[in-house]
Amino acid sequence: ASAILVRARVPSKQTQRTGRAAVFLYKNMTTFVFNQRISVAVQEFGAICQERQPDVVKGVLPYWPRIYCRISMDHDRRVREATQQAFEQLVLKVKRNLAPYLKSLMGHWLISQCDTYSPAASAASAAFQAAFPLNKQPEAISFCKDEVLNVLQDNLLKETADTLSDPQSVPEEEREAKYIRLLTCSLLALRRLLNILPEQERELLKERLTQLITQGKFWKYSKHKTPQVRAFFELIAIMCADAPQLIQAEAARACSAVLLSIDDTDPVVLPPLWEAVLHILSCVDNCWTHVSARKGVMPKLWVLLKEGGRGLATSLHPNLLPFISKLPAEVTQPNLEFSRTFLTSVIQGLSSDRATSSPSESAAIIFATMECLRFIILQNAGDEQEQRNIQNMLISEQLLPLIDRALGNPSLQTGPLFPQVSDMLLSWEKRVAGKETPTFQRLLSDFWEGLGHLCTTYVDREEAKQTALEGIASLLQNMHNPNSASKQTKKKKTVKICFMDKEDRGQGEEPPRETQVVEEQHCPLRNRHLLDLVCQLAELNMVYVSERESERHLRFLSQLLGAFPSPQVFQVLLRPEEIKPEMGPELRPLAENTAVYFLLQRVTVWLKQDDRKDTDFLVDMVFSSLQCCSSSDDKTLILNHISLFVFLKQRDLNWSVTLQLIEKACADPVRLGVCVGWLRGPVLGERLVGLAGELCVMGLRGSPSSSSHHAHGWPLISLTLSQQHNNEPLIGKAYVKQIIDKLHATLSEAKGMSDAGNMEPLLTFISDVAATFFSSVKDCLLLASAEELLMTVFQLCAQDQIFTHLSGTVLQTIKKFKHLSIIVWELVSISSVINVSLQVLVQAVESLAQTIASAQNTSCLLSQFICCLTPTEEEWSCIRQALPPQVLKPFTFTQAKQAERSVSTVLVLCPFLASEERESLIALCVAELLNWQDSKQDCIDSVRGCLAVLLCCLQADTAVEDEILLAVVATIAEWRNSREEWFLFNSDLGKVSTAGLLLAVEMMRFLCWMVDHSPTVLGNTHWDLLLCSMLAWLETASENSSMFLNPLVQLFVCANCELIVRLSEFFTSPPAGVQEQLPPELNSEWKEFFLEGIHNLLLSLLIKIPEPDDPLFPLPALRAVGEALTYIPVELLTQNKLPPRFVADQRSSLPEPLQTLLNTLSPLLLFKARPLQLAVYHILHKYRLSCYRLSYGEEPCLSPPAALMSILSATEELLENILGGVQVGEFAVVQPLSMEHCFILGYLLAWKLLFTFFKASSSHLRAQYALHLKKTRSLHKLLLHLFRLMPENPSVPGQPAEPSSKEPKIFFTESLYLAPRKTDGLQFELPHLACSVYYGALKDLPAMVRLWWNSQEKRVFSMVDKFTSKYVSGVLSAQEIASVQSSTQTFENMMVKARSATREVIATYSVDDIFIELVIQLPQNYPLGSISVESGRRVGVAVQQWRNWMLQLSTYLTHQNGSILEGLSLWKNNVDKRFEGVEDCMICFSVIHGSNYSLPKKACRTCKKKFHSACLYKWFTSSNKSTCPLCRETFF
Repeated sequence: ASAILVRARVPSKQTQRTGRAAVFLYKNMTTFVFNQRISVAVQEFGAICQERQPDVVKGVLPYWPRIYCRISMDHDRRVREATQQAFEQLVLKVKRNLAPYLKSLMGHWLISQCDTYSPAASAASAAFQAAFPLNKQPEAISFCKDEVLNVLQDNLLKETADTLSDPQSVPEEEREAKYIRLLTCSLLALRRLLNILPEQERELLKERLTQLITQGKFWKYSKHKTPQVRAFFELIAIMCADAPQLIQAEAARACSAVLLSIDDTDPVVLPPLWEAVLHILSCVDNCWTHVSARKGVMPKLWVLLKEGGRGLATSLHPNLLPFISKLPAEVTQPNLEFSRTFLTSVIQGLSSDRATSSPSESAAIIFATMECLRFIILQNAGDEQEQRNIQNMLISEQLLPLIDRALGNPSLQTGPLFPQVSDMLLSWEKRVAGKETPTFQRLLSDFWEGLGHLCTTYVDREEAKQTALEGIASLLQNMHNPNSASKQTKKKKTVKICFMDKEDRGQGEEPPRETQVVEEQHCPLRNRHLLDLVCQLAELNMVYVSERESERHLRFLSQLLGAFPSPQVFQVLLRPEEIKPEMGPELRPLAENTAVYFLLQRVTVWLKQDDRKDTDFLVDMVFSSLQCCSSSDDKTLILNHISLFVFLKQRDLNWSVTLQLIEKACADPVRLGVCVGWLRGPVLGERLVGLAGELCVMGLRGSPSSSSHHAHGWPLISLTLSQQHNNEPLIGKAYVKQIIDKLHATLSEAKGMSDAGNMEPLLTFISDVAATFFSSVKDCLLLASAEELLMTVFQLCAQDQIFTHLSGTVLQTIKKFKHLSIIVWELVSISSVINVSLQVLVQAVESLAQTIASAQNTSCLLSQFICCLTPTEEEWSCIRQALPPQVLKPFTFTQAKQAERSVSTVLVLCPFLASEERESLIALCVAELLNWQDSKQDCIDSVRGCLAVLLCCLQADTAVEDEILLAVVATIAEWRNSREEWFLFNSDLGKVSTAGLLLAVEMMRFLCWMVDHSPTVLGNTHWDLLLCSMLAWLETASENSSMFLNPLVQLFVCANCELIVRLSEFFTSPPAGVQEQLPPELNSEWKEFFLEGIHNLLLSLLIKIPEPDDPLFPLPALRAVGEALTYIPVELLTQNKLPPRFVADQRSSLPEPLQTLLNTLSPLLLFKARPLQLAVYHILHKYRLSCYRLSYGEEPCLSPPAALMSILSATEELLENILGGVQVGEFAVVQPLSMEHCFILGYLLAWKLLFTFFKASSSHLRAQYALHLKKTRSLHKLLLHLFRLMPENPSVPGQPAEPSSKEPKIFFTESLYLAPRKTDGLQFELPHLACSVYYGALKDLPAMVRLWWNSQEKRVFSMVDKFTSKYVSGVLSAQEIASVQSSTQTFENMMVKARSATREVIATYSVDDIFIELVIQLPQNYPLGSISVESGRRVGVAVQQWRNWMLQLSTYLTHQNGSILEGLSLWKNNVDKRFEGVEDCMICFSVIHGSNYSLPKKACRTCKKKFHSACLYKWFTSSNKSTCPLCRETFF
């Protein structure tokens, strides 16, 4: 095959005629196969087939069958899957053109569809379906049937492991695995061939198939050591079904191979084996003449059954019934012994370990046992002596012992045995009416007699086993109502023997199965036997209960009565000589009912026993007795009697029983219907009201809570209040109201008591009851008493703990049923208590806020409390809708003209007003603003309020005319002339009133809105007012920088900076169509005057802010200034007006303003405020600094900016102190906004700036800077710190848990958003920034990172490699390949292309007659691993020169800090110089130096050879000589 592939590398004439594209396609594919990169080649082949035109792809068809037949059998399963996927793409392109090659493909194609690797088989089937519709597939296979059979016959009879694979190059294990897989697939393919071929086509293959099955090697596969090969039995089964003549001709071999393997229990083999067994028994009539049933088959089967199928009962036992049904008489004689041995073996399998531990295994054995038992009984349903013996054996030796075993085994009790027994009895009872009446009557009689004796044996013991008693009750309940526990029978999949008389059905229709079962279960014969047995057991059970007070028998009696609430059963439980209980005249007529008599005579006595603790099963007896009462009034009388007169002396027990009665009634709709009259009656209602009163009185007295009143009373009250029936309260509505009133009164009284600390248990109980009531009952607040209770609870929460003496735990318990904010909104939504609830809200908020603020370390708690208290938009909408319009409208319109507090209320409600109401508010406010001069007193408060409300309405998207806006702007301009003091220009903000500052802020906000929404409304004078005021306000802020600790001054600065930001955004990218409508000179004025003034002031303001030592540090103002500075143009940075700042002995070629900017702002990267750090970073990032030179010793070396390097040197020691205790590779959690956070943030930002600076430099300078970083070991320290700051799993938070088709987002794929105003997600900022810095280091300094990685210890080395490979390498490789693909850079004489699927870059260099091709392969752990450079084609280049160039390219890519394109460019320049005649440096053997990229210029006077200066320097210093490296003469 290798020789074929080698020869195939030269395209044939047909391929050449197809075109160059087909040649390229074929060449690539065969070359990849030859180079053993099959998987990659096949994937690319599929992609090419998908991309190219059909005419191009057709050219590959002559060569595809050879390649497909080879690689479709490849050992690598990924190759096989990729082959089938590529084949599908090929089929979709060529379609009918595949027909001439179909016969050479079909054999292996069919084998591939039976591949043991499911994805490969599915892909082959998909390709087959793409080629042929379902109705055409038999025709296609018929067309190729001879060729397919040739391939399969060769695989099955001729091939071996050594003929399939080369023993010299393929390991033995791989050869054997491939051979086994081929055998398995060939057998399955032959089965598929026979199954899909039409009958006529199978007849044509009869002779060929006969030749196959007459071979001894074919039948040896039945005993093959590998289970997969023994899929041979699937083939035998299909041959029996579709070609029985073949099997009959080889009956001896077939029967021996199949029947003698009946004990094969491999999970893969057993299902097809038993399928083959059943087919052999049906297909070969005289099969038992070829094997010995008694010696060869049955002994193996008995052992297998006794062992429970060896864990395969679910697959084996469903076949037992068809198996024994096909056995002839000569095999089963004598019938008695065969049946006994068979069933005994099956039942013994229940004792196997697997059956006892697996319910499904046990159920399969039970199903098989009962099915076979019923079949044997039907086969022996006569009256002959042998048949009677078999019947007796089946009942006495098999069925009853099996039931006996189940009574002692709880797992068998919950299995399908009892439903199966019940189903069998139903079928027997139905057959009593037929011809076999005596037989089945005798069977039923024997069964019930034996079952009665068995049950009596268990019950008639003083120490009866509880498990057995529960089993008997379960069995009897199943027999009485088979539907109640027949869920296990749904798994039954085998044949069910069921005989039904046709006379019982209607003509042409069959009744539903459920109806049939219901009719059958009322068969009088079975009911008589069953009821007699129940009465017998109940009477015997009563003896042990009455005479020996057996608790176990009493529980068993409760279970019997629950299943059989029949008067006959209650009759046998009563003794006539016993005295009737005392009862009122209304109950005497009911005493004639035996169930009621038993309830009053027996059950009530047992309930009143002093030592009785568990009454649950006795309550079940109460319900069983009530089921025998026909009238609901009678049931209510009985329950009332129990509630009133039976337990007068044991009230605590009475509440326990009452609670159980109600709980069981609520859990069962049938029982609830029995009790509904009693539940809503006056007797229970009044007793519950009295109970609530007693509990409240006891709680107020501080009585201990350990009494039964507390244990059962409070849960009883809670249950009756929370449950509903038919959307009505469980008890009467009047009693619900009375109970709520009592709870409210008690809570009100407890609230005002000074010793309320003793009330904690009472308050806890009432809170629990209220919590359940309010969370369970719909529309509970419609009750006035419930509303009052809610108000009282809320007021109790709002009170100070100093006065209530309540612990925090109790307060938490009181509040648990509703969050405080939700209670508030419910209160506010009730119009009748609006004023009161708002007052309580204010008190509660003040109290809770003071309590939280007084505690320590509660910043997080306070923020959570505010978030919880503040309503969402949906909750605000609910409040707005709940408030009546007649209340809301006058409230808003009248308050708009009142004090500041009322204006705040209007501002809150304004967004939720209707649009018409907001328009009315705008009209009121504009009228007030336009008439501001009419006010007799200082109107600054009124003006400020109206302007604020107007802006709020505008922000709510309220429609307003342009004339109104112009009028407001004109009014502001009028203030500028007549009330200039309102604008605060050149004012001391520390002496300005609050109203004055707020008015200036509102004017700024209004102007911001105008810039955003209506800039075209403003005229030339309006823009002058706006821009001049903005700049004057900024000057005022700059002059008052010492007042920034004042919160109102901070608000002033924030509003001013917000206006600057909006203006910067507007002039940078104005909305479409707006630029033409603005004043013509506006844009130039902004750029030439205002922009410079703004940013000069902002820069000076930035450096005036003091260190953040004060708790009132102006962080908001700093955040606003920082965001405004991010819009500073690059030109203004180079012309800044900052005070000059230089460092002694600092050499720099930068302009003075730029050096001053760098020296001034760089130290601020370590400022202890995040917004300022980020602002400085964005400013420095704006301008890519120029490079400058420093000298170090004799060798010139370039350094990055000294200001940034000083930041790194200052913080490296700090970071070592902070992170030194964290091991490299462990994640260090840094508290956001802490001191450590600021230091680490500044350090990482400085590195990001260095990477930006590094990237902007030329290749020559990058090498010098890298050398400097290497000397200072700065990058070494950075990488160690990064692997303490990056998380182990750098996934972006907030992603769904469920896996999706998209790749998960990680910090390396998502861009980092560093905004000064960002406040959320700060805990992820440093990890994300650390990942960004590491990504930048790998991208810009790959050689240095690789050098650091190789120098690390084994643990760090492995950890870094694993982390980088998993999270970074894929992203970097994809970006590198994408940059090559999308690059617009062109190279003379060189073409570069990339392949993303294989992570390869191919460079083709050609000049004159010289042609060079290099393949650059990126490693899996790129860029840590070495980049491999592989040889492609070369023409006209000497071998030695070729090796030198490959080594040079590999060296450039490994040791240069840059991209692949830059390395290729350097290599191309080197080759170009070589062709231009420039000789190599004889030290480094390269034309261009690898570090400083210089040419060889220093020539030896003797040999005339030229060398690089750096190479000579290194040669002289390392050899301590001054001789020429080549001629050894003194170098001058």
